[in-house]
Amino acid sequence: MKRKGLVIGSIVTFMATGSGIVYFFGGVKEARQTGQGVVRFTRTALTVLQISYDYKKTLWKLDKTSELYKELQSQVHSRSAKRLCDLCFHNAGLYIKIGQHLGSLDYLLPKEYTRVLKIFHHTAPRSSLEDIHHVFQHELGQMPDELFESFDVEPLGSASLAQVHKAVLKDGGTVAVKVQHKDIQDHSSSDVKTMEFLVNIVKRVFPEFQFTWLVEETKRNLPLELDFLNEGKNSEKLQEKFSRLKFLKIPKVFWEFSSKRILTMEYCEGGHVNDLEYMRGHDISSDEVSSKVGQIYSEMIFVQGCIHCDPHPGNILIRKNTRGVVEIVLLDHGLYQ
Repeated sequence: MKRKGLVIGSIVTFMATGSGIVYFFGGVKEARQTGQGVVRFTRTALTVLQISYDYKKTLWKLDKTSELYKELQSQVHSRSAKRLCDLCFHNAGLYIKIGQHLGSLDYLLPKEYTRVLKIFHHTAPRSSLEDIHHVFQHELGQMPDELFESFDVEPLGSASLAQVHKAVLKDGGTVAVKVQHKDIQDHSSSDVKTMEFLVNIVKRVFPEFQFTWLVEETKRNLPLELDFLNEGKNSEKLQEKFSRLKFLKIPKVFWEFSSKRILTMEYCEGGHVNDLEYMRGHDISSDEVSSKVGQIYSEMIFVQGCIHCDPHPGNILIRKNTRGVVEIVLLDHGLYQ
């Protein structure tokens, strides 16, 4: 039985990888040039195969109402979440974005998944300084030390599509510089196709799997999120629309240091909206924070009709301004609906 399982697994792996090679070489220029698309597809296909096989093998013919089934299912959830997390870290880019989204679905996914995937709300692989310089030279025609008085080599943080560096302008103003990861544009098309291909396969094996909507959302929205000029325009529109909410802070955009892959904004300090320790240390009421965040999203939904579509904790900061008023700083304006 074990040998039979290995044979079947080998055949399926071969078919998945072979399909990926044909799929990519037939349709994606980047993968044909570098081979990275095939490697990323194969890594993803193997992970999906491992997860699918684990569920089928572990829970085969068990009574779904039994305690044993629930216990074993929880164990498979945990193993699968770890595998998915490792895949996202290895492939980075769009995979981190998907991991962030899944980590926010507490109301939909098992807790074993959301607990593991929440790591992507504040952690992502970083681009090298060489890659950062490449993007600057390509986008603005100058290096950071030519544009700014100073530019911190260590990023303040890294996310799925970009990382942020602190810098000082020639006039002394402090800014946050969001730099897109060097290869994200090249990988995005093939990564979306990979997800679409494998989600459709998994849906056939597990009919109850209902995540095709996530692929469709990604296909529609990713081009907007990869255009930082679009993000800058969105932030300025939001400043105008929400001007009556005095406690809402939207960082100012510095257009002369911005492009499609670089966005330079006013630097805003603060703690994450879910950081209770920060609130206690700065005498900020969690009730007040909750109320103000609620006001912002009520204004979006019921008054303005434009909704910030990536409201995970890493994109919402809290702080007290110079007058002691609690402010909500809203970041990442790449996508509104």
